[in-house]
Amino acid sequence: MKRIQQLSKNIINQIAAGEVIERPASVVKELVENSIDAGATKISIEVTNECRNIRVADNGSGIHPDDIVLAFSKHATSKIEKSEDLFDLHTLGFRGEALASIISISRVTCITRTKDFDYGTKVVCENSEVESTKTGCAIGTIMQITDLFYNLPVRLKFLKSERTEFAYISELVYAIALANPNISIELKNNNKPVLKTDGIGGIEGVIKNLYSKELFSHLRKIEKDDKLAKIEIQGYVSTPDFTRSSKKDYHIFVNGRTVKCPTCIKAIDVAYKNTIPNGKYPFVVIKLNVPADDIDINVHPTKREVRYKNQNQIFNFVMSSILQGIESNFSRDFHEKVVTIPSIKPNYDSNYRDDAFVSENNINTSRIIQTIQKISDNKPLQSEKVHLYNPEPQVVQNKLITEEIKQREKIIGQYKDTYILIEQPDGLEIVDQHIADERYIYETLKSQRVPQSQMLFVSDVIEIEPKEVDIIKDNIDKFEKFGYGIEFLKENEIIFRKIPQLLSKYNPKDILKDILENIEGDINNLEEKILITTSCKSAVKANTPLNLFQMEEIITRWRNCPNNFTCPHGRPISRLLKHSEIAKFFMRQE
Repeated sequence: MKRIQQLSKNIINQIAAGEVIERPASVVKELVENSIDAGATKISIEVTNECRNIRVADNGSGIHPDDIVLAFSKHATSKIEKSEDLFDLHTLGFRGEALASIISISRVTCITRTKDFDYGTKVVCENSEVESTKTGCAIGTIMQITDLFYNLPVRLKFLKSERTEFAYISELVYAIALANPNISIELKNNNKPVLKTDGIGGIEGVIKNLYSKELFSHLRKIEKDDKLAKIEIQGYVSTPDFTRSSKKDYHIFVNGRTVKCPTCIKAIDVAYKNTIPNGKYPFVVIKLNVPADDIDINVHPTKREVRYKNQNQIFNFVMSSILQGIESNFSRDFHEKVVTIPSIKPNYDSNYRDDAFVSENNINTSRIIQTIQKISDNKPLQSEKVHLYNPEPQVVQNKLITEEIKQREKIIGQYKDTYILIEQPDGLEIVDQHIADERYIYETLKSQRVPQSQMLFVSDVIEIEPKEVDIIKDNIDKFEKFGYGIEFLKENEIIFRKIPQLLSKYNPKDILKDILENIEGDINNLEEKILITTSCKSAVKANTPLNLFQMEEIITRWRNCPNNFTCPHGRPISRLLKHSEIAKFFMRQE
């Protein structure tokens, strides 16, 4: 074994560079974060030579001429002084490794000037050697990196294509722009502008600028603070009917820093559970601010990882904030309506039924019954207000009430006995009646403390497979929670003593079959699968003719339930065909 010897400064810096500088995007990150820490309001980034030449210019505070050489030394920084400062960080950089690492693997020229001097300083660095001279320049700093990895051919060999490496840079700059909407940021690739923000439009302006106004129309604002814990969050999250194919658009910032945060990612996933399809993900921009001493950012040299003093608190705060942000915008201002029944003698239908369906949402059932009884007795009515929730048309055949409902929702009718067509001010809305009803039932069952069940006087004996016996036995309580009463007669034979009231017209054997098929050997989240299957089974089916009252009942209940953009499986419930699109197709000038 060879004798131990001290490594040279350049080799030490190259080893450190392997942790800090993974690829060209890492250089951009470190330099731009330095610009932000320097208080810059304008930052320009230019990339050339297959992403191996990088220029970052800012109008920040600059570097003092007496500190410039020290700035390129390892572990030299202006951002912390003592160990306690690591737990009270208010800057993006603090380790003092980036510049020393960069000059060990590239050729660097730095031109900088502070407001206190009439002249600037030019620094040329190569192989960790630094030379400085005076020069004329504006206030701020220009960092010019050339021939990145010129002295590390192995690292150079592992770089991806120019397009891929620039994609990493672009993704990074997008994130930085979202995190710092008050800074004007420009990115160029081979002298071609790629993105530019103005620094004055706030996060809303940055999203519209970087993405589109169309995307922004699908976003909902979130804003919440916990004064006791001194935690706050703000940002935008997409509605469940707008999804992406990956988690690339999970933009998470903690105290202004772009991070990969498993806690926040899990909170996002849980918040959107059962509202978006499998394999689809929301667009999320969240900016979380927590007390500096409640987090540890000094986990990895890249500073992308973060640890929390109270991880559960952060998880619940982020999840509830997202849910609140989405659900507060679900309501489309369709509240309970009041219908005026005039004092006239209505027409009756000879097929009057006394078992007319009245919604469980009815908050004034007795008044409806009294009113209907007056009509049945052919008694005159004083004009009075009644909360009508979906009595069948055979109960009250009143044209004025029908017209009132039309005005409330402007329901045109059904298409293929499956889709409800609604006229909206800006277009034609098409609603899938089954999944709209399914979402309402799902949310209703989920919120019930005591399930509403239908006792069965007679139940078929259901034979189950051996692999299903343990699943049912081990989860009897979960079935019970949603109104199912299951009793074992033999090891592989069961009967239903009760089923959810919503499913009273279905064969219990079919219900159980659907639930077990939905499990498909995966008993994770069994309770959720029981709930989803129950909701799907009891919802109004496609190819079912509905009258006007039934359609309005479905639409009203759906609009006023939470998470009403998608069904529990994640399928979109409604689609708006804008009037402008329809008019354009027919070549109308509207």
